[in-house]
Amino acid sequence: METDEFVTGMRSYRRNASQEHHVQSTTAIPFDQLRAEIRGTVIAPDDAGYDEARTIVSGEFDRRPSVIVRVAGADDVAHVVKMARDTHTELAVRSGGHSGAGHSTTDGGIVLDLRDMKALEIDVDGRTAWAETGLTAGEFTTSAAGHGLAVGFGDTASVGLGGITLGGGVGYLVRKYGLTIDNLMAAEIVTADGEVLHVDADTHADLFWAIRGGGGNFGVATRFQFRLYPLEGVVGGILVLPATPDTVAGFIAEADAASDELSTIANVMTCPPMPFVPEEHHGSIVILGMLAYAGSAEDGERAMAPFRALAEPIADLVRPMTYPEMFPPDDGDYHPTAAARTMFVDSVDRTVAETILEHLNASDAPMRVAQLRVLGGAVARVPADATAFAHRQSRILVNVAAFYEGAPDRPARQAWVDELSEALQQSDAGTYVNFLGSDGAERIRAAYPGRTWDRLTEVKRRYDPTNLFRLNQNIVPASDA
Repeated sequence: METDEFVTGMRSYRRNASQEHHVQSTTAIPFDQLRAEIRGTVIAPDDAGYDEARTIVSGEFDRRPSVIVRVAGADDVAHVVKMARDTHTELAVRSGGHSGAGHSTTDGGIVLDLRDMKALEIDVDGRTAWAETGLTAGEFTTSAAGHGLAVGFGDTASVGLGGITLGGGVGYLVRKYGLTIDNLMAAEIVTADGEVLHVDADTHADLFWAIRGGGGNFGVATRFQFRLYPLEGVVGGILVLPATPDTVAGFIAEADAASDELSTIANVMTCPPMPFVPEEHHGSIVILGMLAYAGSAEDGERAMAPFRALAEPIADLVRPMTYPEMFPPDDGDYHPTAAARTMFVDSVDRTVAETILEHLNASDAPMRVAQLRVLGGAVARVPADATAFAHRQSRILVNVAAFYEGAPDRPARQAWVDELSEALQQSDAGTYVNFLGSDGAERIRAAYPGRTWDRLTEVKRRYDPTNLFRLNQNIVPASDA
């Protein structure tokens, strides 16, 4: 089949697919030609592995792409990008598949799946690494730890490097070594015209600035070069405390006062039925704290003492460990459904803690949480205009969520999330793009305050003027803004 016939076939298929929610026919897709033209794997709706390949992490989305292309390299990526561009077909880019808005998949479009791109080259002496973006945070972290090295990603092993890095990257080393993007030295990007670019501080510097926080708006990242740090291990793990106004406020105060070596996550939440927690606490509201001290074991134990002194721990799993042990094992069969909202706040004092606990106790959602991450440290020492992540002086990142069971349950859970979020709102109106769901244009705009938004729309206009890369927290090109 000639190229123009291929384009016509794809356009015809797209028109047909748009008339019904689920794909029923694939006869217009020249799968054999596509398989012959790329090195990767082409998965059609009739193929045995299609349902598994189209499933993403969130259980909210049950979409059926016209084709899933598990690419093998940048040349495959460029081919798929040009195909989507030429056929005007919706393009979803998948790394780990964790998008809370379902941007990792599409109904009737093309999924460009990076998960088979897992090459990793670690320069131990130079403390750098080139990593393909199909790698997960857990895979990279485990490999780097084998050399006594690390860089911070998030807090979930199965998150893909592509998504978490492009949005910022807030994890267990954030106060010591900054966001993931603060340690990004260079990248390989396939742009909307199918060109493969090397970008860094000196080459396509505007694009390099934009991808550090601007998400997947500007192209498909195929490789990243990271700066690594020596890290033999951490003192860290789970600390479960009773949740009272004093313990919640005290936890945040101690996290804020701690040295940069300590990064924490305080999940004020319904206690899951974890085997190391006494059964009488299951379902009660607790602080499930995740703590990581990137320093000596002796100093780490001292850093944990103020948290342990807040109350008699319900469970204490904090100990010296390898850094990869901070990432809990993933359940690939777990596909949660949750209403959520993310924001920044300036402080969590006793009054704010009371507000959180009042709302948590008033809900009957089987799982509900206010997650609190104290920032500062290395994050705050980067100028606000150095990257597209401009929230350098934001103090505490908050994520409010309530899990729901079935679509009829969602409105009530979302209403509870919105009510608590509004009650917590303080002077910081910003938000973190990686935690956004289907929040709408106003919240996307809040992720990029002031001049940051204007710069991003200009970069978008230059590298993706037709907005091919729109399945993301979308930044519209400047000419159409």
